[in-house]
Amino acid sequence: MNHTYTGKVMWSHLDANMHMRHSAYADFGAQARIEILDELGLDMKTFQKLHIGPILFREETTYMREIGVNETITVTTELIKAKKDASRWAIRHDIFKENGVKAAVIVVEGAWIDVLKRKLATLPEDLADHFMHITHSADYEEME
Repeated sequence: MNHTYTGKVMWSHLDANMHMRHSAYADFGAQARIEILDELGLDMKTFQKLHIGPILFREETTYMREIGVNETITVTTELIKAKKDASRWAIRHDIFKENGVKAAVIVVEGAWIDVLKRKLATLPEDLADHFMHITHSADYEEME
């Protein structure tokens, strides 16, 4: 599944240097993930019903270009690593300025957590299959 999220940089996304603050990049990446999960049938109501949600172990951002106010940015989402059962995974987001120049790369590593037991969990098989339909990157690796 190919997916891009497009959003506009608002005043509240800026830092003292008048460009997009570091945490706003993470916010745009998170929104891109939530939207693709929703499209795959992994929406908030489903997570609440199952008492499962995504959890991040690591998030790393590489900044390449400044992004300013009122710019429209595009965020792509690719699965770069996953276990066969989708219990653990890594996703890469590329963030592009409106002129097509890559501004940042975000890599997150995560899994699923049972929010009641506070322990790692797996998705039901059908939902794990849906999750695995996220576009795989050219350098995709299966995790053991």
